[in-house]
Amino acid sequence: MSNRRTKLIFRQIRDANLRYHLIENGDRVAVGMSGGKDSLTLLYFLRLLQQHTPLMFELVPIYIDLGWNNPTEPIQEFCTDLGLEMVINPTNIGEVVFHIKEDRHPCSLCANLRRGALNQLSKKLGCNKVALGHHLDDVVNTLLMSILFEGRYQVFTPKTWLDRIELTVIRPLIYVEERDIQLLADSLQFPVVQNLCPADGNTKRTEIADFMQAFEARFPGARRRFLSAIENVGPDAFWR
Repeated sequence: MSNRRTKLIFRQIRDANLRYHLIENGDRVAVGMSGGKDSLTLLYFLRLLQQHTPLMFELVPIYIDLGWNNPTEPIQEFCTDLGLEMVINPTNIGEVVFHIKEDRHPCSLCANLRRGALNQLSKKLGCNKVALGHHLDDVVNTLLMSILFEGRYQVFTPKTWLDRIELTVIRPLIYVEERDIQLLADSLQFPVVQNLCPADGNTKRTEIADFMQAFEARFPGARRRFLSAIENVGPDAFWR
């Protein structure tokens, strides 16, 4: 790990793991792969975690094919280079969301169906945990979306137990900023695959991300202070 940014991200993932016990000895971890920079970075660093810490665990990269004809060969080769074999699960989720259901909120429905498919396959493959590529920016953007559009305080957690399917969802990148992921992916030439979904880049989440980008430019370090506030909410911080 000679790259300075690689060391930084590795340290942030290690710190998140130590604080929230995301990965433990004996775990078999399914890693949700999309071909985007976040999931590629996640798998890359979880492999480093295997190699540079005493933790003994397994990794199973899984790609849920939504039917958009996104190329999977670059992702498969990336996994192979890491000594891993990616499992591909073909689905018709894209058709269901945009042509059969014609839902007003396709992204939400798609995300639910995709997570369901990932969780079911992970369980079938003997995994006890599912790792997702949500990073620090996602944490903050989700909080802002819940406040602005739902009128409530809602964030996803670093570690979530799904009792219906008996799986634990983990998010090892929660301390990592998106800009560092982008810079690392560029410098290491990760094979990022373009998402061919018709709704990609045209969502409320994209608007919030753009707003937060401008906010961060005006108040440098704002994202990390938001995250610190999330982690340090006191018992008397809310009205009930």
